[in-house]
Amino acid sequence: MTSREAARELLREFPVVDGHNDLPWALREQVRYDLEARDIAADQSAHLHTDLPRLRAGGVGAQYWSVYVRTDAPDPVAATLEQIDCVRQLLARHPEDLRPALTAADMEAARREGRIASLMGAEGGHSIANSLGTLRGLYGLGVRYLTLTHNDNVDWADSATDEPRAGGLTAFGREVVREMNRLGMLVDLSHVAATTMRDALDTSTAPVIFSHSSARAVCDHPRNIPDDVLERLPANGGIAMVTFVPKFVLQAAVDWTAAADENMRARGFHHLDTTPEAMKVHRAFEERHPRPVATVATVADHLDHMREAAGIDHLGIGGDYDGTAFTPDGLDDVSGYPNLIAELLDRGWSKADLTKLTWKNAVRVLDATEAVARGLQGARPPSNARIEDLDG
Repeated sequence: MTSREAARELLREFPVVDGHNDLPWALREQVRYDLEARDIAADQSAHLHTDLPRLRAGGVGAQYWSVYVRTDAPDPVAATLEQIDCVRQLLARHPEDLRPALTAADMEAARREGRIASLMGAEGGHSIANSLGTLRGLYGLGVRYLTLTHNDNVDWADSATDEPRAGGLTAFGREVVREMNRLGMLVDLSHVAATTMRDALDTSTAPVIFSHSSARAVCDHPRNIPDDVLERLPANGGIAMVTFVPKFVLQAAVDWTAAADENMRARGFHHLDTTPEAMKVHRAFEERHPRPVATVATVADHLDHMREAAGIDHLGIGGDYDGTAFTPDGLDDVSGYPNLIAELLDRGWSKADLTKLTWKNAVRVLDATEAVARGLQGARPPSNARIEDLDG
């Protein structure tokens, strides 16, 4: 049996839980939620990284769908609600393939049924508009993680890619984390500054996650996780879900991306824009300046290091498909996960290791977070703290 055949066999039993997929945002940007125009039951490889046939081919058993909105959205709460509605429409259209999931038990039920457990994560604290009531509202609608920041600071937390302002988490930011613990909402530390990571670990009584981040020691990008933070995950119980984005995993791509982003801005596009017009600008730049190419091995190098720093019980996968313009060779879309598992098998990772990476760790973390929430809900009421009171 080849390593690829062994990978497929393993994924049939313990499929991938992917921590972050931006399909809802791509559907918003490309077709304004016209799900007929981008019917994911059919091959959408000309437009998207994600569709149901390729999810099946990739051995995906659970997906956190990101309900991300841009930080400069005029009404981020309303836009987040539209993203949640998009996910709900997808679930209603494809009940034979996608199963709504709110709990670890739901994830296991989906695995038994052969359906893809579908959860939601809100990417960026701007989506709660400094309101703990809004946070609870998102949880009530099914959102099971909040990434504390996106690329820009929020009033109560510093981002990895903005100028430091809070020095990590403010008093209100720590209250957000405590209320997330009480709800059973996962605290996601992708995108946040290292100071914010450390403050969140100091505050959280539940496991944290990094829904799509890699190792800073392997690729020195501020979006990645420093070793001292990885080393704290065993005591916390959390997981770091490696991402595939070339500019976060390959050092040469970091420098290339900085130049490409500046080219986008100079031509009036946001650097995260993936519309056809923006992609023409990307492609023209790439023709003049060929981009460095990440591979499956590049991502595996991060996982080798992360296992050494954090331990096998604290790793997962978060590809960031449909949220990035470029992907590594061999991980071109959501059908590529078997290639990564095959690479790790060739490197000596055991089946037991890989079942933790693909499925068991992510399910355990959500289950543990639910258990913490049950205890906290019996001990204290919902917090009605206001940012103006805690942060002045």
